[in-house]
Amino acid sequence: FQKHEFFVDMTCEGCSNAVTRVLQKLGGVNFDIDLPNKKVCIDSEHSVDTLLETLKKTGKNTSYLGEKSAQ
Repeated sequence: FQKHEFFVDMTCEGCSNAVTRVLQKLGGVNFDIDLPNKKVCIDSEHSVDTLLETLKKTGKNTSYLGEKSAQ
């Protein structure tokens, strides 16, 4: 699996809950939400495009930051 990092303009718990909802609906993802830094790290076989489209469903400003090397 590739780990991808995305910027999502989240300001509160409600925002991170919205991200959780859309990602769980997509399925096949493990993810960590870093609310203070407005980052979502996703571990998935889905393409970056699919993940980005999914995150955009939250209505938040979203961008792809790049691949995160496994640590």
